[in-house]
Amino acid sequence: MVAFYGTDLCSRLMLGTSQYPSPKALEAAFVRSGAGVATVSLRREAAGDGTGQGFWQLIRDLGVPVLPNTAGCHSVKEAVTTAHMAREMFGTDWIKLEVVGHADTLQPDPFGLVEAAGILCADGFKVFPYTTEDGILAGRLLEAGCEVLMPWGAPIGTGLGLNNIYGLRTLRAQFPDVPMVIDAGLGVPSQAAQAMEMGFDAVLLNTAVAKAGDPAKMAEAFARALEAGRLAYEADPMEPRDMAHPSTPVLGLAVLS
Repeated sequence: MVAFYGTDLCSRLMLGTSQYPSPKALEAAFVRSGAGVATVSLRREAAGDGTGQGFWQLIRDLGVPVLPNTAGCHSVKEAVTTAHMAREMFGTDWIKLEVVGHADTLQPDPFGLVEAAGILCADGFKVFPYTTEDGILAGRLLEAGCEVLMPWGAPIGTGLGLNNIYGLRTLRAQFPDVPMVIDAGLGVPSQAAQAMEMGFDAVLLNTAVAKAGDPAKMAEAFARALEAGRLAYEADPMEPRDMAHPSTPVLGLAVLS
């Protein structure tokens, strides 16, 4: 269906693993959605003891690729250190790179993001940078060695959907051959379908599923929305029109006199 860094995934849905009401709810969401990737945040305080081993085993048992992230890192040094810890713990070179620049919006720090991406790419990491829809920043990340971009839809956990449609369309058109994942800010499945209709390759989300009344049902809803949106994109939708256009041919209609 879709591939990132040469790895084929079974689904275009990447699902986070935090905030679920229980481990059972987390597992059910993954099973019901068929998500292709599990994203996990490395908690340093649990890295050296056994308190998190049950959780890590649950994640491994899901049977999908794991994408560790550097969530909560506010500096290049912190993000790079966390990435190295994640590689050692999970045995993967994949890393979702977050370098937070603003505490309230969790907006990425563009300068720190590019610097950290360059360091990690040079060290053999396959970097998935959490970024904005800024095309200049995207170009710098690609120059740093990233082969995937993860522009936000809206600030993390807001559920606002695709805040800047123009910016996202422009970014998609500017780099048509670069795999792109809409990451963060989606609240309902229709927003995920919209991202697919715009030509994005996958969606990463967490809060919209984990905080739903029924996480498993919501996860399945997102999975179905992604399939519908991608199918619509591949079908080459009609262009919007400013004026009405009859769907029933006028030629051949009866003429009353």
